[in-house]
Amino acid sequence: MIKIVKTRFSNMSHPYGHNIIACIWDFDKTLIPGYMQTPLFEHYGVNETVFWEEVNRLPEIYFQRGCKVSRDTIYLNHLLSYVKNGPMRGLTNQKLSDLGKNLVFCPGLPDFFETLSLIPLQEEFKDHDFKLEHYIISTGLSPMIKGSDIFPFVEDVFACEFIESPLPPNYQSQTEFSLPLDLEISQVGMTVDNTIKTRFIFEVNKGSNKNINIDVNASISHVDRRIPIDQMIYIADGPSDVPVFAVVKGMGGKTYAVYDPHNEKEFQQSCDLVEHGRVHNNGPADYSKSSATSMWIKQKTIEMLRGMIAKKEKHIKDKTGSSPKHIPNSIGKSSPEDVSQKLLW
Repeated sequence: MIKIVKTRFSNMSHPYGHNIIACIWDFDKTLIPGYMQTPLFEHYGVNETVFWEEVNRLPEIYFQRGCKVSRDTIYLNHLLSYVKNGPMRGLTNQKLSDLGKNLVFCPGLPDFFETLSLIPLQEEFKDHDFKLEHYIISTGLSPMIKGSDIFPFVEDVFACEFIESPLPPNYQSQTEFSLPLDLEISQVGMTVDNTIKTRFIFEVNKGSNKNINIDVNASISHVDRRIPIDQMIYIADGPSDVPVFAVVKGMGGKTYAVYDPHNEKEFQQSCDLVEHGRVHNNGPADYSKSSATSMWIKQKTIEMLRGMIAKKEKHIKDKTGSSPKHIPNSIGKSSPEDVSQKLLW
């Protein structure tokens, strides 16, 4: 197994053009069959169905009280309510990471991540310094993803995070902070909803996730961005990912919708995405060697690499002047004096 080294800083561009492909993945129902919070509910003996029923009702309840909330991320607040009021007392980021080890992935994973990462090392591409990076963008919980078996193959994760020990008012003037004896998550640190996901596409595009000096909103020429969007493949499960599908597909990248092969409704949803031009193709959330999904993603990766070679060669040709050539003597054979003069040129 190849260990993928995560570097915080890297060259912003390859001397002969861009050299990285990014495979960007949703998580729930894309890389795992269900929702990542299931092991959390099982650990604390919480009824998962009841929890999500409560979450689904919250936007309307709060709206009646004159408050608008995000449907994608209100579940984070409800989790904190479960912590504060007892059912999940003592839940920490470390506990979430530990529970991430219990996540069961779709067929073929995580081996398929390594398989894709090895494609740029094949004989056809080995002289071009190409590489493939995996990213996860999820409305789920970052600590659980980072604690799972797939994280060693991932370059970066963009997902929701909790704070355990919030800093108090006037913390800048204090020299010591008292910490609770029993740590537990108490505030939301990062929220990721289905629209904000597009922001992280541009973080990967511009390289601001690699270089803290690059703001995602900074104006950067497309030729100077770390990974062009047309060198991205985005894989996700459904209609909620339409904003990202639109950005990636609209800017030349590849998009793919997956579904539970045993769920006819999910199959129909993914077909609708294809028919309405949201994605290039669809297939089951099965990444085993002979699956249609794994073959499609591998093929598009190879096509992208070949396209990158063509762009590199064109770039070199456009930037390289033609070499000087001898001018033939007008009466036939060149004299020694002519040859000497030509050499001086």
